[in-house]
Amino acid sequence: MTWADGREGGDPEVVLGVLGGLEVRHGCEIVSMGHGRQRSVLAVLAVEAGRVVAVDTLIDRVWGERPPSRARSTLRTYLTHLRRALAPSGVAIIHRNAGYLLTAEPHIVDLHRFHQLLTSARVQQDSERALDVIEKALGLWRGEPLAELDTPWAQAIRNRLHLERAAAEADRIDWALACGWHRQVLPELATAAEAEPLDERMAGQLMLALYRGGRQADALRHYQHTRQRLVEELGTEPGEALQELHQRILIADPTLTPSDTTITGGSSAVPRQLPAPPRWFTGRGDHLAALDTALKRRGTVVISAIGGAGGIGKTWLALAWAHRHLDRFPDGQLFVDLRGFSPDGTPTDPAVALHGFLDALGVLPDRIPVDLEARSALFRSLVAERRMLIVLDNAATAEQAVPLLPGGTTCTVLITSRRRLPGLITRHGAHSLPLGVLTDTESRALFVAALGPDRVADDEHATAELIALCGGFPLALGLIAAHAQPGLPLKEAATELRESGLDALDADDPTASLPAVLSWSLRHLTEHQRTAFALLSIAPGPDIGLPAAANLTGLPERETRAVLRALADASLIDSRLGGRHAMHDLVRAYATTLTHDLPDLVREAALERVTDFYLHTAHTAHCLLTPDDESVRPGLPSPGVYPHPLPDPPAAMAWLEAEHHHLLAAQRTAVTHHRHYTVWHLAQSLSAFHLRRGHLDDDLAVWHAALNAATHLPEPTTRARARRYLGIAYLRLRRHEEATGHLHRALALAEHHHDTTQQAGTHLDLAQTWELRGDDRKAMKHARNALDLCRTLDNATRKAEALNAVGWFAARLGDFDTARSHCQTALALHRHHNNSEGEAATLDSLGYIDRHTGHHHQAIHHYRQALTLLRTLGHTYQVASTLDHLGHPHTALGQHEQARAVWQEALELYREQTREAGAQRIQRQLDYLDNTLTTAPDDKFR
Repeated sequence: MTWADGREGGDPEVVLGVLGGLEVRHGCEIVSMGHGRQRSVLAVLAVEAGRVVAVDTLIDRVWGERPPSRARSTLRTYLTHLRRALAPSGVAIIHRNAGYLLTAEPHIVDLHRFHQLLTSARVQQDSERALDVIEKALGLWRGEPLAELDTPWAQAIRNRLHLERAAAEADRIDWALACGWHRQVLPELATAAEAEPLDERMAGQLMLALYRGGRQADALRHYQHTRQRLVEELGTEPGEALQELHQRILIADPTLTPSDTTITGGSSAVPRQLPAPPRWFTGRGDHLAALDTALKRRGTVVISAIGGAGGIGKTWLALAWAHRHLDRFPDGQLFVDLRGFSPDGTPTDPAVALHGFLDALGVLPDRIPVDLEARSALFRSLVAERRMLIVLDNAATAEQAVPLLPGGTTCTVLITSRRRLPGLITRHGAHSLPLGVLTDTESRALFVAALGPDRVADDEHATAELIALCGGFPLALGLIAAHAQPGLPLKEAATELRESGLDALDADDPTASLPAVLSWSLRHLTEHQRTAFALLSIAPGPDIGLPAAANLTGLPERETRAVLRALADASLIDSRLGGRHAMHDLVRAYATTLTHDLPDLVREAALERVTDFYLHTAHTAHCLLTPDDESVRPGLPSPGVYPHPLPDPPAAMAWLEAEHHHLLAAQRTAVTHHRHYTVWHLAQSLSAFHLRRGHLDDDLAVWHAALNAATHLPEPTTRARARRYLGIAYLRLRRHEEATGHLHRALALAEHHHDTTQQAGTHLDLAQTWELRGDDRKAMKHARNALDLCRTLDNATRKAEALNAVGWFAARLGDFDTARSHCQTALALHRHHNNSEGEAATLDSLGYIDRHTGHHHQAIHHYRQALTLLRTLGHTYQVASTLDHLGHPHTALGQHEQARAVWQEALELYREQTREAGAQRIQRQLDYLDNTLTTAPDDKFR
């Protein structure tokens, strides 16, 4: 015995009915179930057929809040009578687990059979078959369900069943309209629509029936009536589905014309909707392989290209891959541009996209449901078990794409979007495929594909420049290639792009204009997000971290993090390791144009905050690295600036390392905006770090800028310090003449303003300069002058540095007793005041003294102690020099392998620091070591 699902045996006999009054049939006879309460007990058990109902639950559902005093005894009596009455029908009531269970199969009870038929109807692909089944389901209703029960439970069941019946009636109307029965359903539709004037689905059905019956004016009039009621009573416009139907009726869309052909008559169509493959597609080998891997997995595959901005090549990748695998999709390919980011800014309604898919699948227009969910269900039914490819291009949101996803496990879906679509990944098992720029090799291959190998080979220099200027951005590369097609020399194309920038990538056609394509991504952003996007383009440095971004935008870090995440989701910025974010150069160029739309005060305040953030955090780091340095403190930061906290020297070094490029850029920004104090203080705050890491050229550049800034500052000490530190920068680069000139001018300024501290420091710097120029006696004279001046200062660290300098030059001049005495005194002072950097320098000096007095083991001991301190400080510049010195006592003791090891490490550091003279000398020492046991001569480079 079966029912309306196409199996053999016909319809079953309904033995027990609750939809419109309880009755039990046995054959053609209605079996009496006794009085009202006894019948109510059976009704409750019938609703829960096949499930145990606890005794207390049964009592509550039958009597509600007023059960009889002996409810359990009464219930047992009722159940005894019911068992006796049901016995001929084969239905039984059994006691189980402190409750009772009706053993009837679900299809024996009309309520459960209604649900089975309803489910069966909704999976039918044939509208006529579905209509037949739904009418059988609705035919089971004979009145008010559970009419004899007035308990809260019964009322809830009735309410739910009425909603289910209304939905089934609406489905029946859809299928009747799909079968061309508009005239038959029009009377009942008119009555129902009058009773439910705010039901948009019903309004759409009535409009369609009226239109198909030749009453176009009535259909349009009913739309206006429905719209007016919605606006007046709910304050809302009709939904998109009803609006779309209204527009189609207005233009007399021929696809609304009814047909007698069934839906299955066209469902065998094999759509081939893919656009042509991209002509110039190149590269993307890893991404194509990732798509191949995803295809091999069983189950629906959804790939979302979320890693790139507009114009990054997402659609090209999808189409190129799809055309390479057409044989894997013999049942067809569907393609829709969802217009999530398009010129008119209006994303495609999923219902409209589904209409196009259903049409391509052969569904006749009058068989396409009006309701979105009904369309989606029909689409899933039609593609079930088919091997199809569905390309959803340019999706705005996951919600837009979800109704277009097939069911089953045979279809493959490619989704491209500028936004990250995490909902597809978490809820639908999508495979995420971030897409970035092309490599230089791939970019060149695109030019070769577009322009031909000969033309590219004829001007490799211009090709290389164009590739660099485009930065691997496929749309930019394609625009340049298209622009050069008529015969424009590549050299001229490069010149135009170099000089015109983003303007060279603009065009009248918005789809072929990089600025226009990028602009479409902004439509989904909030005002805060658009402002942040513009400000990020003028932030100093190649990328930005969260603390700097918060200072730039003036937002709390929590809000800034959300803004950055939104911009990354929109593929306008890239998220990188360490919580940093970056823009492609062309995206940055576009964003920079948006800053002109910001008020000047907003833009200038943002730059002031971010440069102050870098300055004050850098100053904190400098003070941690050189706690005894008498640096000039910068003034208070601008309002709304929150420097990054740095707890200790290692944290300071790590922050300076990570932000070095941004600090240099911040100084350049300050120069451009004439923030002279910021320029000067950034140079001061970077000096110790530059020495420790050997960034000598950068140090020279920042102090040149600082000296220029100092001419605009009122404090004379800024000019003296700038001269002095610029001299030191020249000194470390072995540019002795410039070093000496700047240091003498610094000394003159210090003497003129009676700045004893700067005088002493400058004398020490001049001592190093004359040492490197080969005049140790002049060097000693400056060292002694420095010591004399330091003895008048209340600064033990300065005094220790001067003592070490005198000791060092005494050793250079052969007076080792004086040298050792001064250096040991200096060492004690440095250790007492915890000056690790000064201690390391003095240990290095003692190592030199020990070596030249024949105490090679003691020299190695002192050098090793110095190295330990220097490595802890991160002072790689001085580590290289001390390793250089350490090799000599090892060599003197015949410890050639140890000497070779330390010199090899020194050689690598010298090369990293571009200290060519030191690297060449070390290489000679290594060569000398390989050929002779004689100690190579050495120099002191400090």
